[in-house]
Amino acid sequence: MSFVLETFELTKEYSHINVVDHVSLKVREGEIYGFVGKNGAGKTTFIRMILGLATVSSGSYKLFEQEHIHAARRRIGSLVENPAIYRNMSARDNLLMLSTMLGLDKGGVDGLLEQVGLDKAGKKKAANFSLGMKQRLGLAIALLGDPEFLILDEPLNGLDPKGIVEIRELLLSLKNQGKTIFISSHLLGELEKITNRYGIISSGHLVEEITAEELLKKCGSRTVVKSSDPEKAKEIISRLMPGQEMRMEKNKVIISAAVEDVGQITSELFKAGITVKGINTDEDNMEDYFIKRMEE
Repeated sequence: MSFVLETFELTKEYSHINVVDHVSLKVREGEIYGFVGKNGAGKTTFIRMILGLATVSSGSYKLFEQEHIHAARRRIGSLVENPAIYRNMSARDNLLMLSTMLGLDKGGVDGLLEQVGLDKAGKKKAANFSLGMKQRLGLAIALLGDPEFLILDEPLNGLDPKGIVEIRELLLSLKNQGKTIFISSHLLGELEKITNRYGIISSGHLVEEITAEELLKKCGSRTVVKSSDPEKAKEIISRLMPGQEMRMEKNKVIISAAVEDVGQITSELFKAGITVKGINTDEDNMEDYFIKRMEE
């Protein structure tokens, strides 16, 4: 498995504070990698360092497993914060101008506009675009030159529900074409529909990297047992359910599965002199999981 991006203890310091703090992560070729964190967690600063828009305080990174960063960046398309748009030009003229500046073939411009849903924008100037239209144009700019690796910072920002679905389908289509996509977004429900692997960042620290499959296992049905003696309760439940994953959380035992025979657990705990204060099965959804990890 080859890596499109690898970072090694990557750090950015502002005013003696590490806003990106020794982050080491890997983005595999052909995957959609979701970069998740609250506002101010360090997502955009991390992306800016990779793109050469911010200097690195310490640590290092590789692109396409190469040390020649400047050459490798030519294989990247990006959308970060406010796209660089000529406000007095139409979407089409923006793409034509940038193609000329970058020495790229102009033949694919109309196809790009159709891809991102701006083919009917006509001669409308970018100054009069909605936020969603600007995001679409920014994505078209990122796709100029047919890059292998896309780095997108909040690409769904400002889109209406229909637009979100269209861009989601476009990203999946690009992945199917073999492109690798690194995407930061606060729309966790949308990331869940397209992402292969996640990196969770909190206060500059990479809290966890987790695959979509691993996340699904962690966020399935679970049984929560509240009792007067949770540690002893866990020992008894472990004997009743050997091999079943469970953990302690405050005064609760969390069993990573739905338990059908809760009566047996209640009976055995009662025999051991343990008062059962509550036992129920629920779902630990993905959004709850992310929020917990982002607060660590």
